Amino acid sequence: QLQASGGGLVQAEDSLRLSCVMSGRTFSMSGMGWFRQPPGKEREFVAAINGRDSSTLYSDSVKGRFTISRDSAKNTVFLQMNSLKPEDTAVYYCAAARNFLASSRDYSYRYWGQGTQVTVSS
Repeated sequence: QLQASGGGLVQAEDSLRLSCVMSGRTFSMSGMGWFRQPPGKEREFVAAINGRDSSTLYSDSVKGRFTISRDSAKNTVFLQMNSLKPEDTAVYYCAAARNFLASSRDYSYRYWGQGTQVTVSS
């Protein structure tokens, strides 16, 4: 129901845009989030967007570099990643929340997409 794409291998300071297409149900009012799991580490919060007012929430490590947005007409959520760093290397997951809130807690999310690999070389 959630299909993430857009990952790849890039160099430091490059940009990537991840997409998450939602299908099978209406997610237009759901809070949506992006999480990532670096190699050998636990999954961590990246960004989230509120389903009602599109307010956003970011982790400190990506604030100012990443932007989450949504196109409700296309049932798609995006993560624009600029000024990428090697420490951004991870598998990135999109998720749909249990309600409209933007949350940094993974237990707030009910549906998860498959991951997309982002690798940033120095």
